[in-house]
Amino acid sequence: MLGGGCFWCLDAAYRLVKGVTKVTSGYAGGHVPNPTMEQVYTQTTGHAEVVRVEFDSKIINFEDILDIFWAQHDPTSLNKQMYDEGPEYRSIILYKDEVQKKIIEKSKKEAQKLWDKPIVTEVVPLKTFYPADDDQQDFFNKYPERSYCQIIINPKLKKLRDKYARLLKT
Repeated sequence: MLGGGCFWCLDAAYRLVKGVTKVTSGYAGGHVPNPTMEQVYTQTTGHAEVVRVEFDSKIINFEDILDIFWAQHDPTSLNKQMYDEGPEYRSIILYKDEVQKKIIEKSKKEAQKLWDKPIVTEVVPLKTFYPADDDQQDFFNKYPERSYCQIIINPKLKKLRDKYARLLKT
């Protein structure tokens, strides 16, 4: 699970990546079971907006998935991404086992070389993932004309296309 600001941005980005078979927006990292979007935005659930990225490891590896994550948001900004503020927008990676944790920690160390400020991304074990409502899934493709999609998501997708064209679907 990866979270770095609004899950709509990460959802839109990973849907463009070769080998990604499924992207699910949702919530994780908190203490309230089955949270609603409204509950998460009260900042009392402990959950962050995250995406679950499923992929074919014969086509793309976990390291490339993580490289895209580091480039798609500011991992040095605590509880804030652009106009979105609050702990639900924190930078977080939730791992399923020690193998993943080691890969994440190595990737984080490499990513730190690209930033002047310290990376504040939480790296924590995944306990439970709660999918968001259907309306929140694939938001960018459903509502491309919305101002958030135009102002926030489109520039991030342009950056993705410019930097990671080799990893994107044609």
